[in-house]
Amino acid sequence: MTPTDQPTTATDTDVVIALAGNPNSGKTTVFNAITGARQHVGNYPGVTVEKKEGIRRVGETTMHVVDLPGTYSLTAYSLEEVVARNFVIDERPDVVVHVVDASNLERNLYLTTQFIELGVPTVVCLNMMDVVESQGGSVDVQLLSELLGVPMVPTVGNREEGIPELIEVALHTAREGSKPGRQVPYGPELEGHVREITELIEAAGGLEGVLSRWVAIKLLEDDDEVRRDVAADVEGGEALLERVERVRAHLEAVIGDDAELALADRRYGFINGACAQVTTTAAEGRVDWSERIDSVMTSRPLGIPIFLLLMCGMFELVFRLGAPPMRWLEAAFGWLGMQVAALLPSGAVQSLIVDGIIGGVGAVLIFVPQIMLLFLAIALLEDSGYMSRAAFVVDKLMHYIGLHGKSFIPMLIGFGCTVPAIMATRTLESRRDRLTTMLVAPLMSCGARLPVYVLLAGAFFAPHVAGKVIFSIYLLGVLLAVIMARLFRSTILKGPMTPFVMELPPYRMPTLKGTLLHMWERSWAYIKKAGTVILVASVIMWALLSYPKPPAGADLAGEAPIAYTFAGRIGKAIEPALRPLGLDWKVGISLVAGLAAKEVVVATLATTYSIEETEESGTRALTRALQADAIFDPLVAYALMAFVLIYVPCVASMAVLWREAGSWKWPAFTIVYTISLAWLVSLLIYQGGRALGLG
Repeated sequence: MTPTDQPTTATDTDVVIALAGNPNSGKTTVFNAITGARQHVGNYPGVTVEKKEGIRRVGETTMHVVDLPGTYSLTAYSLEEVVARNFVIDERPDVVVHVVDASNLERNLYLTTQFIELGVPTVVCLNMMDVVESQGGSVDVQLLSELLGVPMVPTVGNREEGIPELIEVALHTAREGSKPGRQVPYGPELEGHVREITELIEAAGGLEGVLSRWVAIKLLEDDDEVRRDVAADVEGGEALLERVERVRAHLEAVIGDDAELALADRRYGFINGACAQVTTTAAEGRVDWSERIDSVMTSRPLGIPIFLLLMCGMFELVFRLGAPPMRWLEAAFGWLGMQVAALLPSGAVQSLIVDGIIGGVGAVLIFVPQIMLLFLAIALLEDSGYMSRAAFVVDKLMHYIGLHGKSFIPMLIGFGCTVPAIMATRTLESRRDRLTTMLVAPLMSCGARLPVYVLLAGAFFAPHVAGKVIFSIYLLGVLLAVIMARLFRSTILKGPMTPFVMELPPYRMPTLKGTLLHMWERSWAYIKKAGTVILVASVIMWALLSYPKPPAGADLAGEAPIAYTFAGRIGKAIEPALRPLGLDWKVGISLVAGLAAKEVVVATLATTYSIEETEESGTRALTRALQADAIFDPLVAYALMAFVLIYVPCVASMAVLWREAGSWKWPAFTIVYTISLAWLVSLLIYQGGRALGLG
């Protein structure tokens, strides 16, 4: 079924579908299969949790699909759990589609029992049925549906198998408003007290929009949010809460365990019993290919070397495969600049359009092929299940710096963009872990820095070496992140390390559609930045590089006219700090411009050198200009790459860090420490290289 297909029945209405599921259940794959490219991302009001929405037209019906944060339960422990639960309760979607990893039923169905308790219309999407079959197992879908009292649809999300049936069942359930036909039985002791508290809540008028039974269960679990709601909105709420406390104390005395744990045990018992009836497994001894692959990929002697080889191979491919289309784009922008220059009379307008806009923005857009290849490689690693393995492989190393493997996932995301890397720290339980990871995430080289590396590596290193040089810069960022994390955890962010369990999802064959969609989403964000932030920055830098003009006959003491401009004066002011690094005032201008976005470093260099040599344009001309500049050699180029790697990330990253950390002090600290560290590392590279006779 395509996005314009019509089901057997349709009405002229909108249907809101909440898509829920555990992490690694294939929820995002199912979301993409349903909505395609009709998606947009924002944040839930008042919180920093990402909100992803999409639409699909089915006949006369518009499906609004909301991808809830991945969560294992609806207990209000994490922000993701609170957001998912509150959306279902407050927004009241027409149906909840719970995406379940069919190869891990017992773990995944725990969340299903909580939707059943909420009493909301629910459809279970039994995803990854191909994995079940490949392991020699099977699931009696019809029987499981009867046991849990909710409709179930088997799917293979990455091949879009079962998606049309899932859509049809979800729409039917939404229109009928079908509630779950079963409730989880809690046994004689617990069930009696659940009913007692339920009756007390109903007698007091209950809470609007939720089942009294669910409220009773949450009170027995000592859920803080529900306790507050009952105290504020239920008549006689305080007395009711006192009664609940007596029941909790009684249960702990009778069953010898906390009521919350006892309820969880009964849910798992209910799930285990259902799974025992509906699942069959392969005979013992059948090969588990994920485990066999992991025996190599995550082994102690081979795990880290394999990870490093994959990263090195990734950057070699990015540099080599991206070179031809980069040259095509370069030629296209060069041709466009010449055509516009021929149409316009010489003067400020021609310079603005040709040098400022076409030269500046074009200098960034020609790197789109490399950016797309980088994001393609990252998407393949994520979709195949290897990213979680990478975190697992470095877990032991991360322990030495006071963090754990889970912190490495945001750092890996930082290879794409620092903004989502900082946002990804929300999954960490400890505030110290979150802050430490946020502070070092900018040291992971984002895609925006890649154009600078490609330009400098291509200009000053042989083609067979350039990819390895770029990889070494990425590796330097990882090494510095490890060192700084250890330093922060030993000083300003001291505290015990939080234990965690790293889940390793089964390996999957990435789908062409899913991989290309992930690549395009990230690449389009880069292109949009070129059309907005970088365009504005390029125009501003053109103005700063063009004005004021030196007076006629002015003695410039051998300096180029650009030295007289506002930008030239800024560059001259900071040049004394850059000279020990082998850099001059012209590079200083581009570094200041790079505070807006790292891509602007290349755009500013292009604008700077095109003003001086207007007969040349394009990246090849910029490369020749850099090679002809007396200050540049391979050592200076490498020191400059290191500085760009380390110093302050873009303004957007600092804004997100401010929001996530909850204080302006942490972004301010990040600005100071990254500039200081960039200067120190670049100094060591340049002066150390000179001492060794390099350059």
